[in-house]
Amino acid sequence: MNAYIEERRSAASWWCRRIATFAFFLALVAIAAHWLGFLETRAFLNVLALVFGLCLFALLLAVSAFQRVWYRGDRGGADLVVGLLVAALVLAPFSVASYLAATRPALVDISTDTDDPPAMMRLADARPSDANPLIRPGPEAAAIQTDAYPSITGRRYSAAAEPTTGAIEALMEEWGWDVVSGAPAANSVESVIEAVARLPVLAIPYDVAVRVTDEGDDSYVDMRSSARYGSRDLGVNAYLIESFLTELDKRVAALAGVTPLPQ
Repeated sequence: MNAYIEERRSAASWWCRRIATFAFFLALVAIAAHWLGFLETRAFLNVLALVFGLCLFALLLAVSAFQRVWYRGDRGGADLVVGLLVAALVLAPFSVASYLAATRPALVDISTDTDDPPAMMRLADARPSDANPLIRPGPEAAAIQTDAYPSITGRRYSAAAEPTTGAIEALMEEWGWDVVSGAPAANSVESVIEAVARLPVLAIPYDVAVRVTDEGDDSYVDMRSSARYGSRDLGVNAYLIESFLTELDKRVAALAGVTPLPQ
């Protein structure tokens, strides 16, 4: 009797649960290792691709297992349910990423000034060899950005360049961005603060540069954000620029009652 029960247990549901569970813990370990710096970003993304593939395979096994459990009465319903739930949980972020990839433009580098984006001198030298090349987007990309993100514009503040630069650097530090450059050139009216921003949870790096132009009693701020990896930024660059400049508006406005001037 026991042998008969073992023969009627669904092997597909057994493997479905174990593969989905393995993918879940593999993702957790990879995220932790990437956060702590033990895993390079390219390798981390490859691990995530493996996790995605494992979960898809678990879903295929679930389809096969369902046929046997539902129609033939094989044991393994609990394994099937657990496997499906875990696989769905792991695949949820991938589903969001797929939606963003389908609905956001194919851009990896955007700026408030598409004609003359802030330079990324230090970041260009520090960018890994396996990352996207750091080049100025062409007219076609600029047109796509303008159409998709019309609100991505520079800011003119009725505050001098020095306090504005200080507010920018302080905000970067509060947000946990790694500032790699911030010293203005000698006798220059422009200074560029370069930093590396990391996404919450996944800690995927994005290079950002904020340029401050000294206009005497006023200052003008432009910002650029560039994805190091992937053929699409999934809207992250626009989010980083919009959220940072929105917060900067508040910080500059708090400087002795200063408010942003009309663009």
